[in-house]
Formats: sequence, C-alpha cells, structure tokens
Amino acid sequence: MASRDIKLDPSWLEPLRSEFEQPYMAELKRFLMAERERGKQIFPRASEWFRALDLTPLDAVRVVILGQDPYHGPGQAHGLCFSVKDGVRPPPSLVNIYKELESDLGIAARRHGFLEHWAKQGVLLLNSVLTVEMGLAASHRDRGWERFTDRIVEQVNAKPEPVVFMLWGSYAQKKAAMVDTSRHLVLKAAHPSPLSAHSGFFGCRHFSKANAFLESRGLPPIDWALPQSVTAA
Repeated sequence: MASRDIKLDPSWLEPLRSEFEQPYMAELKRFLMAERERGKQIFPRASEWFRALDLTPLDAVRVVILGQDPYHGPGQAHGLCFSVKDGVRPPPSLVNIYKELESDLGIAARRHGFLEHWAKQGVLLLNSVLTVEMGLAASHRDRGWERFTDRIVEQVNAKPEPVVFMLWGSYAQKKAAMVDTSRHLVLKAAHPSPLSAHSGFFGCRHFSKANAFLESRGLPPIDWALPQSVTAA
C-alpha cells in the first residue's frame, strides 16, 4: 500500500510514510484486493478508508474518540467511528452518545448521525480497524489495521499540545493504554452500546470535561452541537 496512493492530510503523511512501506501493509492490501476480487463488499469505500485522517490533521487534533471497526450495514460507514452517512438512521450506540450529550450539555439529539462537524474541529474519530466485510462485524480484525492505527495513537500521544482521549469501553482503553496521562487527559467510561451504556457511560459527562480541560489549557472548546441537517454543515 504505497503512501503516494493514499488520500489523507499531509500532516499525517510524513510521520506515517514508513508504515505504508511495511510488509504488513502490503499484505493487508493483498488481502483487501483478494476479497474484492471474490465479490465481497467492503465498507467503507476505498476513498474513505483514511477519511478520519484527511478531515482531522495531526496538528489540529484536540480530542480522540476510538471505535473498533466500521459499521457493516450498507450505506452506513464513511470512515469516522460512530458516524453514519446522511439519510441513515443513527445506530443504537450513537443514539446513546446523543443522550449523554443532551444530559451533559443540554444539546438535543439530531435526526442524522453525520459527525464530520466534530472531525473538522479536531476530534479524531478513529476506528481501530478501518474496513469490514458487509454484514460481518470484526471480519477484518487481525489483518494489520490495528498495528497501523496504533501508530496513529502514538503520533497523537507525542504531540506537545495536550489532547483529550475519550475512551469508551475496554477495547479503546486497552488500545490507548500507552497515552501519557501527565500531558494528556484520559477519560474512561463504559461503551455506549445498549449492552453497557447503563454501566457507566450515561452520566460520564465526557463532553463537558473535555471542554473544561481544553479551556484550562488555553485551547478553544469543541462545539459539540451538530448542525440540524447535514446540508447545513
């Protein structure tokens, strides 16, 4: 997987260039090409695999939210964790994120689930695995994506500016276990899935805590209020 063929913000390209030349990335590319040749549908489309990095430059990252792998239903995934395309009903985990956002900051839930407004402000919405086969959750795990996204987390951790890591669930917390808590704020809670949201996600107040931390460091807060419609974004 050559770096020259990848669409992502230049601020990421240089620190990640060597990763694209690693054997594991070449093997990952072979796997993905073979899957497509077998007629399997892969989400999101290839042009959106690195959408999170393209929308949120490394030097602009102020908050990191980690997901696991993309939504596997048709028309859902577009390269940002927890986000879905315009016209797609917000999935249950995102519905619970909206509920906590309203409880925490009084921001009413939106009908859409398109989170690019956050990404463009410096919220890195990163999945650990960047592709998935249609209808099969976790189908592309342990193929190399995790190693690549570990490097992304390491690059954010190395930033001199403070960053907020909002880690929901044990998977995200394990992935970001190496984050330097002496410089960055690490917020932990249960995953917003309906299976676990009542076990510590609801009431975590991560959105207000993130903004309070950023403002205490002289950084602008995140405007968590999404536009009422995607066309207004």
